[in-house]
Parts: sequence; C-alpha cells; structure tokens
Amino acid sequence: MRAPSGSRYDEQGRNGHGGRFGWIGELSAVVGLVLLAVVVVGIVGMVLAELLDATPADPDSDLFFEDPVADLVVQLLGIAIAIPIVLWGARVIGRRPAGTVSSVVGRLRWGWLGRCAAVGFPLMAVQIGVLIAWTWNDEPVGESGTGFPGWPVFLLSLAVILALVPFQAAAEEYVFRGWLVQVIGRVVRTPWPAVVVASLLFALAHGFGELSGFLLLLYSALWWGWLVIRTGGLEAVIVMHVANNLLAFGLAAGFGELASTETAADAPWQAMVAELVFAPLYCLTVARIAGRRGIERVSP
Repeated sequence: MRAPSGSRYDEQGRNGHGGRFGWIGELSAVVGLVLLAVVVVGIVGMVLAELLDATPADPDSDLFFEDPVADLVVQLLGIAIAIPIVLWGARVIGRRPAGTVSSVVGRLRWGWLGRCAAVGFPLMAVQIGVLIAWTWNDEPVGESGTGFPGWPVFLLSLAVILALVPFQAAAEEYVFRGWLVQVIGRVVRTPWPAVVVASLLFALAHGFGELSGFLLLLYSALWWGWLVIRTGGLEAVIVMHVANNLLAFGLAAGFGELASTETAADAPWQAMVAELVFAPLYCLTVARIAGRRGIERVSP
C-alpha cells in the first residue's frame, strides 16, 4: 500500500499499516539485519584471508587482507549489502513498495539521475582539485602511500572501484537519507527532525577523527537531506556521493593509499571550508533544475 497522493518523500511510510508503533518494529528489524550482515561479511572476509594465507603481516592491522584491493572488496560489500535489506524492510515490514525508498514515484528516475551526474561529477572534480591544490604543501597527495602500484594493480583497483563503489555510496544514501528518514517520518509532522537525526547518525557512522571531518560530514548530510525532500528522491544525493567516492578511491589507488584506514571523518579543515561553498552550490543548482523540469516532489 502506498502513501496518499501528495505525500512528501519523508511521508512515504505513512500508508496506514503497522499501527502507531509499527515504525519501531521496522527500525529494529532493519538495523539489526544491517549490523548482522556487516558482521557476517567481515567474518567471511577473515575466514577467506586465513584460508588463502593472505592476512596482513602486521598483527595489529585493521585490514582483512594484506592485499588492499582484496580488502577493499570486503569493505565495500559490507556496506553495499544494506541496499537489499532496507528495501526488504520497506516492502515486507513497512508494507509499501520498495521503490518508494528511491523516490516519490516508486522507482529511481534514471533520466533525472543522469542530469544530476552532468552537474555533480564536474563539480566534485573541481572541488577535489581545489582541495589538492590548497593542501599540497601540507602533505602532497601520495606522500603517505607507497606510490604508483603499477598498471596491472592500478587497473584492477579501478575495476573494483567502478564496480562496487556506486553500490557502497548508494547504500549509505538508502540508509541515512532514504529509509531512516521515512521511518522517522511516520511519527513526526515535518521532515526536518528526521533529516537532522539521520545526518547526525551519518556523521557518527564514519567514526571519530578530526572535528573538521565530523563537521564536514554533518554539514554535507544536512544539505543532502534537504535536497532529497526538495527533489522527492535519492537520485541527486546518490550522484554526489558516488562522484566523491569514485574520485577519492581512484586517487588513493593511483598513489598506493588504498590500505589507508582514514575516512571522511579525518578530513582537514580545508576540506570543511571547501564544503561550505560546494555543498550549497550543488544542492541549490540541482534544486533549481528540478523546479524547472518539473521533477516530482510529492507522490503523484
């Protein structure tokens, strides 16, 4: 059962099923399954590394495999697996079409996603370029890595990145900007409490690093949460997340830094300052395009 016509994105879970406290069951089941799936993927990775005698030489390493490319596969799959789980939660427990987690029309709008990509990828390339130029004297890109790993390893790394990073980035959006906002949206009148809570959890999920990194994640998440409500779907934020991660992982692969355990939570203050400009620039631009093209903001 779908939500009534005219429902915002965050109201897609209001389909009259589950009762007043049904959202608690959906929240508990999906969060529990996501955590279980992450643990299972991690255990499988550890077992494979032991069987193949491919564990890191350093016993204190946080990695599963000595080979950073193999380790990256495990890490990305451990996040990407959240997509089918949240879609299952919406369909089976929430009793609504799984596609309503993608957008108010009940599916990913691929044409709209492509238009967002035409804006997001060039803009993200400029943002990362600006950040590299700004921080070059502090720590040149690749300084902490092993250098270019050679073409065979680099091309294999790129193949893994291109195949799995879009699913990893989309999974984070489906969880934090999508399903979680809709679950909280079942019990609040406006979208903003859900956006704030989901944004805070998104920032915390990346771990504790630098204060600048935490603020960057929270600031970005708030803008992206606004953009989801404004455009009625996840397409625009999936594009920006995928663009950011593809470029970041691609640079890491080129400079031999795939084994690094740093996340966006470790971002320097210069990245936060750049985000102050580029996050609203992208979101406001895409929102304006959405308005001009008549992109659906509520259920048809």
